[in-house]
Amino acid sequence: MGYDAKREDYQRMAIRYARSLDQGDPVVATRAFSNFGRRLAQERDSLPQTDADRAFHLVADATDLIDYQLPFSTDEQAQEIVARAQALLAEAVSLDSHCYDAERMAFDPTTSFEGRYRRLAEREPEVLAGCSEARDREGATQDERTKLAQEIAMRPWRRWMASMAELALICGRNRTCLRLGERLLADDPTDTAGVHLTMALAYAKLEDAAGLQSLAARCAGWAPARGADDAWMLLAQVAIAQKAMDLSLASKALDRIIRTYPQAVRTILRQTELPDGAFSRVITNPYSEDELIVAVSEATVLLDEGADLSGRGPLGLWMAQETARLRPHLAAQTLSQMAGGALQ
Repeated sequence: MGYDAKREDYQRMAIRYARSLDQGDPVVATRAFSNFGRRLAQERDSLPQTDADRAFHLVADATDLIDYQLPFSTDEQAQEIVARAQALLAEAVSLDSHCYDAERMAFDPTTSFEGRYRRLAEREPEVLAGCSEARDREGATQDERTKLAQEIAMRPWRRWMASMAELALICGRNRTCLRLGERLLADDPTDTAGVHLTMALAYAKLEDAAGLQSLAARCAGWAPARGADDAWMLLAQVAIAQKAMDLSLASKALDRIIRTYPQAVRTILRQTELPDGAFSRVITNPYSEDELIVAVSEATVLLDEGADLSGRGPLGLWMAQETARLRPHLAAQTLSQMAGGALQ
């Protein structure tokens, strides 16, 4: 649930190359396309491409730096990574003035979350119009290549909307988050952006159990292979039940997280907050430890709400304590590995 920048870069270039072969002999074209992957990896400049394609490639490189290298870097490395990424994004905008991903990702770190939300909200109509125009230029035929090109054309706006929903949640604009999510789902019924995960947290902030249940029921149509048992949905269930003092239900949902995800005890006790993905939600494998880490990080808006001097809110503290009760041996082992033998 999220977008893979490298895969999208591949798709854009593959469509461009396939179209360049359309007027030739089909047998020759098939043989030529069989070498596309090698040429893309080793001789990219030999392939047909526009400035927009070149700009998106720079965005993909910046995404690798910001979303997949920066979180694991030292402070010294971080400064260099950020500088390199910002330079790539600036170059992308210079190549393509409609490179909305680059514009969205290149923000001033001194700008507040509220300021970032307002900037995106002001530009959203322009981004929607630009992406819609790009989609319409792809034509009206229904072949698979054209449908993919049309879908790719709308992705920058979808990512723009997903970022707005995330920022709205962080800023406490919970109902706005839900409205943005519904707009995005209307355009993208399969929810490739994963905005329903953000919406689940907004429903938890609003303590709206019925809304969360309705969202969970709709998930079956978006991701039938998964259902509504991902970490975001379960964390939202824990939050709503705990706030309602239905501790039995909250404990059951928490136990389901522990049983579903590997190393869940460690992740819940640590409750590490990570930077949100700049390009999109960071790609993780379903039901993996990494997925739970990302979900718990995004759920900081719930876990740290009303935090005291310990740095934890009532929900975050209850989850840590309940996890220790449910899995005492694993919790003790984790705590012994943490500095000072206490929660950080």
